[in-house]
Amino acid sequence: MSETAPRHASDITTHPDSKEMRERFAKIIEGPSGSTLDGLIVLLGLYMAVSPWAVHFQAANPDVRVNNLVIGLTMAAFGFGLALQPERLYRLGWIGVPIGVWMIISPWVVTAGHSAPKAVIWNNVAIGAVAVLLGLATQGMTMASARARR
Repeated sequence: MSETAPRHASDITTHPDSKEMRERFAKIIEGPSGSTLDGLIVLLGLYMAVSPWAVHFQAANPDVRVNNLVIGLTMAAFGFGLALQPERLYRLGWIGVPIGVWMIISPWVVTAGHSAPKAVIWNNVAIGAVAVLLGLATQGMTMASARARR
């Protein structure tokens, strides 16, 4: 960094909306349901990622294995994002719904013969249903907090 470049204060106390931002952040963080949802989303994403090895279909269904790994890591990253930046990402809570729907239909879509073993189907349907419920719960919290502000 050159000596002529302007330097900015590293604290947020000079921001005109700092008090309002702190209050909003405190409301989001203080709620135990918000942090519980974040943790559940992270755990669900991690289970999605390791489920091919947990249910033992990693060798027989490589397409579903890759699908579950990628979508699971994406879901876990989204959960970590919710935990670290809730004021920015809670409006995206609905993303769990299409991810869940994709997990439900993916055994038939990504497999070569458009069929999968029962264990794969049941695993992905259960994961998808939980993802849909968590997405709806996250979006419900967002809508409830928007109503409370009115």
